[in-house]
Amino acid sequence: MDHHSIGLRAANPATNEGLVCGQYLDEVAEGFFRLLLGNRFAEIIAQAYPQSNHSYSFENVIFAECDERIVGMALGFTAEQHQNFSAQPLKEAAGIRVLRMTIVNILCAPMLRILETIAAGDYYLLSMAVDKEFRGKGIGTALIDSIEERARTSGSIRLSLDVSAKNEGARRLYEHRGMNIESQWPKRIPIPGMRFYRMTKLL
Repeated sequence: MDHHSIGLRAANPATNEGLVCGQYLDEVAEGFFRLLLGNRFAEIIAQAYPQSNHSYSFENVIFAECDERIVGMALGFTAEQHQNFSAQPLKEAAGIRVLRMTIVNILCAPMLRILETIAAGDYYLLSMAVDKEFRGKGIGTALIDSIEERARTSGSIRLSLDVSAKNEGARRLYEHRGMNIESQWPKRIPIPGMRFYRMTKLL
């Protein structure tokens, strides 16, 4: 497979696509969504996925395909959109697991505050993933190209994202695309095994 056989498309509000989105989100977040929602995390995300105006909506997703198989995803939104997003679609989809959500959100509040620092004018890439067997084939580059185009079309002036310090491959890809480390979290007190870099790029 080469770059020219990769197809990119906007996501559709379909449950099966929501399941794929949920799996990618959890993979990139290193198991956070499984912690947040339990073993049915992908089904819960898929239930909220067709709705508008929240972080995990299909409207924010771009899929990469090869032979009609989804092999990668990018999910992003503007800072202004994020400010107006509602947590209600995911809470409603979670049902009785909403208590679990509340507890995990409280325990993880310091980490989740990262999302509160999205600067005005930024387009924030929340998640990008490519299937392991399709990495190194230009899919990540194609997804970033598409995200940057969405960002410019939205009027954003900068692309930003957070990447785990452990994910060296992703960080190298972003650096190759002209992104620089702006800050790191946590800033003062180290948390073993947990460090994130905020990377940014002017558009």
